[in-house]
Amino acid sequence: MKDTTILLVGHGSRNRAGNDEIERFAAEWRARRPEWRIEACFIEYADVLLDAGLDRAAQGARRVVVIPFILNAAGHVKMEIPAAIEAARERYPEVAFDCTRHLGMGREIFDVLMGQLDRLMHALNMPDPCTTSVILLGRGSSDAGANGELAKMARWMFEATDHELVDLAFTGVTWPRLETAVQRQVRLGMTQIAVVPVYLFTGVLIERIDAQLARLRAQYPQIAFALGTHFGFDKGIFELVEARAADAHSDEEALLECDGCKYRLAAEAEHLHDHSHTAGHHDHDPHHGHSHEHHDHDHGHGCAHNPSTNNRPHAGCAHHAHA
Repeated sequence: MKDTTILLVGHGSRNRAGNDEIERFAAEWRARRPEWRIEACFIEYADVLLDAGLDRAAQGARRVVVIPFILNAAGHVKMEIPAAIEAARERYPEVAFDCTRHLGMGREIFDVLMGQLDRLMHALNMPDPCTTSVILLGRGSSDAGANGELAKMARWMFEATDHELVDLAFTGVTWPRLETAVQRQVRLGMTQIAVVPVYLFTGVLIERIDAQLARLRAQYPQIAFALGTHFGFDKGIFELVEARAADAHSDEEALLECDGCKYRLAAEAEHLHDHSHTAGHHDHDPHHGHSHEHHDHDHGHGCAHNPSTNNRPHAGCAHHAHA
């Protein structure tokens, strides 16, 4: 890989500390793989943005492998990164540019989230999961598919644990928000709540979550809250980006399908953000079509789940993933 540059593309944060953490991640990855050339850039809110990052990566390289260092595939991954790569190909016709899949919400990230939850349960002194709920807290997007990826993680966590409630919430753009999820879980009788932020690095939204938890602790003094943290330096993340880089050299299917996709190009021309490859593209206004998510979804189930059911809820059970 001596003639190849690996380019990590982070989202970028208004909080400089978040960008610094991504740069530190790149430095630590270089230390782990000194034989690789690894660079980093950002989509916004940073000194080195995407075009400049691609220019830097192309210098002295025959191939550039772009890794979207992002958990969910919304507009940045589906539109902006492929468009920037197309422009870089025109600037550097002698260099091959490929883009891997984003980090995604697969088994690797699920394992990291489960590790977070395990630490939170220990912080709560291992309470009964029947009275301890979980909230997976994501960034939130106007892209329904990206939000659905977090819902998938909630469902997987529900099926893998004995927690009566595994809900999801978002810090912005879409609903429900953290306060609504907490209100629902308190109504359903939870006495401990583990909040698992689904974030790689620190930033403005991590600060917002800290402030929200401080307010919720004051509002619900009878509830024991445990708050996780961002997890970008987890060993599982290093393993995942290494797998992405390796897959780019061995498996064409590992490359981002949006790269060069005719549907993406048509969507860009019409300023759309839904990257569905089926008929019926929709323009996703973040304030449109989400009115149902404002409501507190109390379904009124009442009994604890039966441990003999192997994590499967029986009739009337409160064991429910709000996903």
